[in-house]
Amino acid sequence: MTTLIPVILSGGAGTRLWPLSRELMPKQLLKLTGERTLLQDTAGRLGVPPVVVCNVEHRFIVAEQLREVGLEPRAVVIEPVGRNTAPAAAVAALMLADSDPDALMLLMPSDHLIADVPAFHRALEAAVPLAEAGRLVTFGIPPTNPNTGYGYIKRGKALDGGFEVERFVEKPDLATAETYVASGDYTWNSGIFLLPVRLFLDELSRHAPGMAESCKAALDQGRSDLFFFRLDDKAFAAIAGQSIDYAVMEKSDKVAVVPVDMGWSDIGSWSALWQETSHDADGNAIQGDVLALESSGCYLRSQGRLVAAVGLKDMVVIATDDAVLVADKARDQEVKAVVEALKREGRPEATQGTRGWRPWGWYQTVEQGERFKVKHIHVDPGAKLSLQKHWHRSEHWVVVRGTALVTCGDNTFVLRENESTFIPAGSNHRLENPGKVPLRLIEVQSGEYVGEDDIVRIEDDYGR
Repeated sequence: MTTLIPVILSGGAGTRLWPLSRELMPKQLLKLTGERTLLQDTAGRLGVPPVVVCNVEHRFIVAEQLREVGLEPRAVVIEPVGRNTAPAAAVAALMLADSDPDALMLLMPSDHLIADVPAFHRALEAAVPLAEAGRLVTFGIPPTNPNTGYGYIKRGKALDGGFEVERFVEKPDLATAETYVASGDYTWNSGIFLLPVRLFLDELSRHAPGMAESCKAALDQGRSDLFFFRLDDKAFAAIAGQSIDYAVMEKSDKVAVVPVDMGWSDIGSWSALWQETSHDADGNAIQGDVLALESSGCYLRSQGRLVAAVGLKDMVVIATDDAVLVADKARDQEVKAVVEALKREGRPEATQGTRGWRPWGWYQTVEQGERFKVKHIHVDPGAKLSLQKHWHRSEHWVVVRGTALVTCGDNTFVLRENESTFIPAGSNHRLENPGKVPLRLIEVQSGEYVGEDDIVRIEDDYGR
């Protein structure tokens, strides 16, 4: 029986969903439509240990989110830089070819929504024989409107379970999209593929030989790091970034499409998320502490503080603890321009929020000013920070929940709730959670410099 192995591509930044989604915590790692993140939903569709390709900043979060849903990844491959989907798919296929070259690789973006999972499974059952017969299979979504944000696939001759692909079309203008939808011959390109490993690598070598060679070099020269695999920085960075569509699928004569109506969305904008969220009687999608009066058709979301809306129509209002977005829902694709403008101004809000994720848990900046910073720190049970010191700041720690095991200089001691300690600048120190419940504490930093890069790691369990 042919082995089917899911490969999840988790390298996107999701900037159109700013300020909720940012480069350091993109949409696939967020709970946008339910109790699980998009990555967790993607991994759970087959319930089989996946290969995940992600960037270095997300590696610990990805591994932790998979463990939360009971999935130990087959591998977590770290890209040193983003190079689009073709190189990511190639290194995953090369890795699988070493152990099972006859396997089928189910390539899935980590940040898409599939509401009807049984329909997806039925489409997958139809796609497997096509792949086993020597086809690169893509899944096409019957269009419900002339959307100009998706690529389109024109189907050709009928096959058993699907169709030959006549051609791929990049995102069209509105008039062209309307003709595609009216013809009934086109589907949206979902970006999900079922690929025979050996055939995909053969087609990659045929149509993009330089990329195939460079990906193999990046893999061969890579190294294991804890439970991750790091591709070689130099070899992978030298690869020209291309999508899998452009590098292989548009050029191959062995491509088939399986149409499937499975409640699919790439959640590529706030209006797309509004469509996938339940509405009140006025058509508003409301998340968090929000009061809406005489407003309709809006997406209103608060991550903390109260948001009150009066007399709004078809608007997007997103409030996080460090940024507020107000936008016309019809122009939500332009949110990406906001992020680009913030980057040009050197604003940290463009790429990161106030919460920073670490392999031991997370921290959140509560307040900061000249010569001080206040953080809320969460340490997972059994986890510990590196043994470290800071040259320019001292720290006060107050435990508000759980038990802390503290090392400061030559002393090691326990702190319990409502107990505190002082860590002088230049002192070797470490924080551990020896308990079975999360440790939470308030840290007050003070000194001439309180930046995150004032850290000297002496010992670290995570190889940083």
